[in-house]
Amino acid sequence: MTPGARRARYHLRFQLSPGDDIAARAGALAKVCGENGVDEVVLLLGAEQLYTGHLAGSDEARWFDAVAEAREILAGAGMDVSLNPWVTVGHADRGRFDALGFAPMVSPTGRPATAQASFACPRWRRWLYAHYGLFAGLGFRVLWVEDDFRFHNHAPLDWGGGFEPLMLERLSDLAGEPVSREQAVAAVTAPGQPHPWRGLLQQVWRTAQLEVAQGLAQVVQERSGGRSQLGLMSSAPAMHSVEGRDWAALFAALSAGREVTHRPHFAPYSDTPARSLTSALWSLEAQRALRPRQVACEPEIENWPHTTWSKSDTQTWAEMVTAQLCGADALLLNVHPTRAERAESFPRIDRLLRRSRPALDWLAEHRTQQALPLGVGLPWRPDTAVRLPNATGTLDELAADPSATADFLLGYGVPVTAGPAPVQALFGPLAHTFDDDELRTLLRGGVLLDGAAAHILAQRGLADLTGVRTGEPVARSGRTEPGPYAVERVTADAPADEGVLLSVDVQPALARLEPLPGTRVLTQIQTPDGRDWGAGRCHFVNALGGRVAVLAATAPAELARSDEGQRLLHTTIRFLEGDTPRLPLVSGAPHLIPHATRSGDIHQLAVVNGSADAAHPRIHLPAAARTVHATVLAPLAAPQQAATTAAGGLLELEPALPHRGWTVITW
Repeated sequence: MTPGARRARYHLRFQLSPGDDIAARAGALAKVCGENGVDEVVLLLGAEQLYTGHLAGSDEARWFDAVAEAREILAGAGMDVSLNPWVTVGHADRGRFDALGFAPMVSPTGRPATAQASFACPRWRRWLYAHYGLFAGLGFRVLWVEDDFRFHNHAPLDWGGGFEPLMLERLSDLAGEPVSREQAVAAVTAPGQPHPWRGLLQQVWRTAQLEVAQGLAQVVQERSGGRSQLGLMSSAPAMHSVEGRDWAALFAALSAGREVTHRPHFAPYSDTPARSLTSALWSLEAQRALRPRQVACEPEIENWPHTTWSKSDTQTWAEMVTAQLCGADALLLNVHPTRAERAESFPRIDRLLRRSRPALDWLAEHRTQQALPLGVGLPWRPDTAVRLPNATGTLDELAADPSATADFLLGYGVPVTAGPAPVQALFGPLAHTFDDDELRTLLRGGVLLDGAAAHILAQRGLADLTGVRTGEPVARSGRTEPGPYAVERVTADAPADEGVLLSVDVQPALARLEPLPGTRVLTQIQTPDGRDWGAGRCHFVNALGGRVAVLAATAPAELARSDEGQRLLHTTIRFLEGDTPRLPLVSGAPHLIPHATRSGDIHQLAVVNGSADAAHPRIHLPAAARTVHATVLAPLAAPQQAATTAAGGLLELEPALPHRGWTVITW
């Protein structure tokens, strides 16, 4: 790495305990950090197994003394130090009971929490401001606001909280009439079009949360003398949409006109198949679009329980690379057990940090701040949950996002983006959340629809612009007439694979597509005995000049994957791009997952091997590239230059890409 070049920033999460020899443990931790290139330590305060409830009195004082001593030693060793106070309203009861008189969270069914507070509780707010204010006086770089700063996911409450009397009083004021919990729940989850109270309840929740965020920012600013900023840990955007979160307003409230940091959730807590990196990539890109440009991004590499048995070093490395590629400013590492005792007792973690750095530093060195993500656009709005019709009468149903669409595309080698793009994909009930003008704008470009979205557009009078008419999607189970759908047969109108059969046997429902004149049918749905059931995939150029592709499948991510399915999808993407193809498409083996960016005239494509088998990625470039550079990042190894062969717009990586290995190609 050249002198002065960027390097990856390691932020190591670590917990001390008031009963420990703080000087010895902090000194040993500083030594380990210095030897392994760790830039910052994030101290955990009464976390996980050491959490006894909201700290106060002598318990809080003991933790303060321990943290203050540790911070002084670590800072004296040249480390940046941040603090995670672990709870705001509280993560979960887990047998604990409130001892400070907080008004508890209450679930939709009326169950009160025993140790989790309501956002509207004045006593809890006073405690929170005093607690953060006390530790802000020590001058930490960041004081983190834990991801329990939310209404959903507060075990053992069903769904979460937000239905306590203090919240219902606020809802009643907005509604102009008394509203009981039962009435509020019934209205918010009523089947059909959204009840006005859904938006009002979200306003109540959003306002309460913003009030607390503003109060925290003010006290941290005052007590730290401007030395400290707040950091927001968040959960899945779809769940925050159910809560009515206004991301821009929340970041503004937490910043108080200064810097603020974001820890987006993106990675699983334990070992998963490598193909799940589609979810990690999409999660980071989706939240990049929600975050103001000036907000720093410091994703957390999750690990729970915190042991080397929970997540392999190889997966940890792959997720660190994923975060770097998606613009991370630093990596929050959960690698030591919560009760680590002494950091030097875990030499395996030292090896992980040292062996990870070459690839991460290489990515940091080659990072371009102006790089723009490239891919099929997946439109989504933060207020999705207030616009969705409800069918089953539950809050969970309102958590909808394009994550399954991203998995379908990425898993087949098609890059995606959360930003606007010439080609976009709109699947499922998300089509309900856009007005007619917005849908017409989509239909003027290239758009991929699944059967559920096509049916919604047909209901909105837009069938003539999609090329198909469709009725209510037909479920395979619970039917009374014979002849369920079974396979999808490739027709002569497809560019290849005529006669090949693909399974649709386990699709929960299919739209029976009726093609309009001028629509090209690529596949035909058939019954088990070979009778035609309806069109399976269609291409159409509409009167607006837009290009539309429709799939009969209502859950495309659940289709059985195959090489033929990949070729059909790539054919569709090129059709939707029209005369100006821009996207690199990846094939050559199962589960090759792409991430594409552009900076000026320079394009970059990173591909990870999500299969356990080694692979040779094949890149279908939209135009011939004059100069191509390829680098292979194998797990826990130094970057290696790699050769490629090119012919007819197809670029193939010569060395085999190992399991969870990345190749980065620029042209």
